[in-house]
Amino acid sequence: MSEEQKKILEQKLWDIANTLRGKMDADEFRDYILGFIFYKYLSDKQYLHASELLRTEKIKDYAQVVDKDTVEAIKEDSLEALGYFLPPQDLFDSIAGKGRGKTDGKAGFIIGDIERILKDIEQSTMGTDSEDDFVKLFEDLDLNSIKLGRTPDARNEVIAKIFSHLDGIDFELSNANSDVLGDAYEYLIGKFASGAGKKAGEFYTPQQVSKVLAKIVTSGKTRLKNVYDPTCGSGSLLLRVGKEANVSMFYGQELNRTTYNLARMNMILHGVHYSNFDIRQEDTLEYPQHLDLRFEAVVANPPFSAHWKGKDNPLFFNDDRFSQYGKLAPSSKADFAFLQHMLYQLDDNGTLACILPHGVLFRGSAEGEIRKYIIEELNYLDAVIGLPANIFYGTSIPTCIIVMKKCRTSPDDILFIDASRGFEKQGNQNALRDRDVDKIVNTYRERKPEEKYSYVAKLDEVRENDYNLNIPRYVDTFEEEEPVDLAEVSRELKSLNGQIGEVDRRIAEFCKELGIDTPF
Repeated sequence: MSEEQKKILEQKLWDIANTLRGKMDADEFRDYILGFIFYKYLSDKQYLHASELLRTEKIKDYAQVVDKDTVEAIKEDSLEALGYFLPPQDLFDSIAGKGRGKTDGKAGFIIGDIERILKDIEQSTMGTDSEDDFVKLFEDLDLNSIKLGRTPDARNEVIAKIFSHLDGIDFELSNANSDVLGDAYEYLIGKFASGAGKKAGEFYTPQQVSKVLAKIVTSGKTRLKNVYDPTCGSGSLLLRVGKEANVSMFYGQELNRTTYNLARMNMILHGVHYSNFDIRQEDTLEYPQHLDLRFEAVVANPPFSAHWKGKDNPLFFNDDRFSQYGKLAPSSKADFAFLQHMLYQLDDNGTLACILPHGVLFRGSAEGEIRKYIIEELNYLDAVIGLPANIFYGTSIPTCIIVMKKCRTSPDDILFIDASRGFEKQGNQNALRDRDVDKIVNTYRERKPEEKYSYVAKLDEVRENDYNLNIPRYVDTFEEEEPVDLAEVSRELKSLNGQIGEVDRRIAEFCKELGIDTPF
């Protein structure tokens, strides 16, 4: 599929999504549209897999199979290969067709069928290795919500219309080298984020920023044993790393239940086998789910300056993630708590890239002590990259990328990059361009200083600055103003005075002709 065709597909899906615009907020109708698309994906995947198994059989079209033994054999194979099962009568196009069937001038009633099918998909995984990846996956799809329509018939009409439109789209799942649907899904998530305001920060990192983080943690590597995101949102950042290197295992944790479901859908829809990802739902700081593991790559975009229990929970003082620093991050700002958690789980050969607010670079008290310990005692800080303001949905504050390694190739210095002026306006947001991404990544990899853009600071210089990492202390971006030619300014003023005198004279003549006093 060409880029133009992909854009057409994305626009089609967005137009379908807009069927619900006006009925509910962007973050609400997102769950319905993405859930319906996911059901179609599971159905199309099931159909292709089953039809492949039927190649040598008399009936080769899975939708036409009625023999119970054949269906049972396909179910057993599907649970192993796909992690779930859909019988022929529950395929998406069958339900969409029923919705198009007119009875008494109304669409066929399909809400009950859809509710049953989504529960059956989850039930099909019970007791299998994929159970954790499908349990309560569709719990946010309330098909009886009055936001879809005031009456059951009204709700059914809207849903039947969406199903009919989706049924006419070919996601090209038979093309093993294509990720058309995955790219379209990411496009939709981004579009929903742009309309979700502050809530967007809960689940979405702009793709260009994700690309920077992914390229940094995969620098010099084509394969990764694993990658981890402790605040994984929709899972897009993890999947972006998978585009830069061959990742054996994806790990993530997410607090928000709805976003956690979205992350699991996103993984499956991008073709990540259920055995190759482990996404958990819980508070990462209080109840970390993968604490016994160490990761070769760690990426994250934690909630900025979030509240956490910190000093209110005495157990944190003895927690191995935080105890060595001598201080806990403030209860009102969990930024360093997330960073300490990630450092604890970073493998010796790993790279950590995390997005944080600029305040972590210079705030004092406990945060200053933690920052000093990371630099002076651990020497893990590899680079600080300043990003443009207003680059994230829901907040306009300036942010930075913190890069850390336990085994650094340049242990005597820290790289500072000021990328804050490299962006383009996209509506109300600022966005990194491809050339901005490339410049950041190349500068990081080559560790090269560039006037007014990057600087390699020796640790002694950082010590002299009392471990303050504010980027302007290291990268001088001051632009001298052009000298003012006072003689030219004087000549311009004389010229203007002459013009003003001529205007005054003309006004006086007009006033004389009108027989009125002049205004001066």
